[in-house]
Amino acid sequence: MERLTKIGELPKLSSKEIEFSKIGIGFEKLDRGVFDPEKAYDKVAALGVKKVRIQSGWLRTERERGVYDFAWLDSVVDNLLERGLEPWVCLCYGNPLYTDFAAKIFGAVKCPPLGEDARQGWVNYVKATAEHFRGRVKLYEIWNEPELGWKHYFEETKPDYDLLKNAREYAEFSIDTSKAVKEVDPDAKIVGFALAHTRAPYFVNTALRSGMAEYIDYISFHLYSAADWQREDVIRALRSLVDMYDPSIGLIQGEGGTQSRSDGNGAVKGFSWTPEKQRKILLRTLITDLHCNVEFTSYFSTMDMIEALNGVVGDKSSYLDFGYFGVLGADFDEDGVATGEYTPKPSYYALQTLATLFRGNVKPANIPYYRAYNQSRRINALEEDESAKIYGFELDDGSHALVYWNATPILTTTYEGTISFALCGQKPEDIRICDLRDGSIYALREDMIEDAGEDIVRLKCLPLLDVPLAILMK
Repeated sequence: MERLTKIGELPKLSSKEIEFSKIGIGFEKLDRGVFDPEKAYDKVAALGVKKVRIQSGWLRTERERGVYDFAWLDSVVDNLLERGLEPWVCLCYGNPLYTDFAAKIFGAVKCPPLGEDARQGWVNYVKATAEHFRGRVKLYEIWNEPELGWKHYFEETKPDYDLLKNAREYAEFSIDTSKAVKEVDPDAKIVGFALAHTRAPYFVNTALRSGMAEYIDYISFHLYSAADWQREDVIRALRSLVDMYDPSIGLIQGEGGTQSRSDGNGAVKGFSWTPEKQRKILLRTLITDLHCNVEFTSYFSTMDMIEALNGVVGDKSSYLDFGYFGVLGADFDEDGVATGEYTPKPSYYALQTLATLFRGNVKPANIPYYRAYNQSRRINALEEDESAKIYGFELDDGSHALVYWNATPILTTTYEGTISFALCGQKPEDIRICDLRDGSIYALREDMIEDAGEDIVRLKCLPLLDVPLAILMK
């Protein structure tokens, strides 16, 4: 960016200063007490994100049959609300009061309510939750990544695991759960699936065929991948499948991100992640989601913390599986609880920039532009690269942004080159470049911008990186 002239920075707005946004963040696993939310609330609010995903924690809330202690969840919900954030709740995980098997699993993760007694206990709990938070929580998600298998299938009957049977069971479970929420809060919206894998349509198709489509407002999916250039096709394929049943069902990207170091556990573990690569994937994936016109997209997650997905009660080593997905870094105590100052990473400032620039009802837009191919002194060659991603947006104030980057493989390649455009319907004085990594605003040098007349502006040999930059215009 040294060829450009920095003229300012994008102001960073807090969540309270932003009325609406399609950008959110994960605040999960407090049902397992893996970090101190009090130290994170203000830092999340300073990001300017809006939607915050939390998990309901049946095990933590109902420790005696029929007695619900929502104090811990009240504190989370209320602290988020007072900072201008909007919590949405994933209703998930089991309770050993009703399912003996759940007593073995740390946090009763993936342990469904099995049998009539347990299912009725679940319905009662869901009704109590929705009634308690009526007016404060408006969006409820049903379970988490159910197509990976209910825990009892994996641990007790793994050889007999049947994906389609699981889908039909999940559909029945979701219908019962949706009815329970709506009975006490008719205004609540329901999110189905929280899919772990969007590439396998069988689970979704079977569940929707089983009647689930009539009882949900949204479908959420999780998309962790280093191959982010495939992301748009994956989302559009899911959209096409859902449209067969009900085009009014919206899509929510509910979890996606990467670790900031290579020794982290969880999805995409073992890859050569660094803080800089985490920042790149955050920007590239969230921008792609927005261009695919999802209802909103949520980065996973706020905190470095233990994954705590396969823990066994009494075996601490089984759940000391640190993930490092957070935009805030942490230290850890002997029990795996995140401690320290919760320090922002580079990805934090990128998310803060994105949340401010893409606040409000940002929409994909067809911006009239043409690629030009100039001889570039910067790369000592003709601009021939065809791997650039270029997305147009209409921002909330009616102005426009053309966001672009070179979609090189993040794990193995860094890239710096140049790219040229001709923009129609624009004037040179209205053009600025925003570096989405930190919100720096740049003016172009005189030899990089030309008024070609007839409201056409030529932009010559702009920086082209493997991280998104935005051309800001009217």
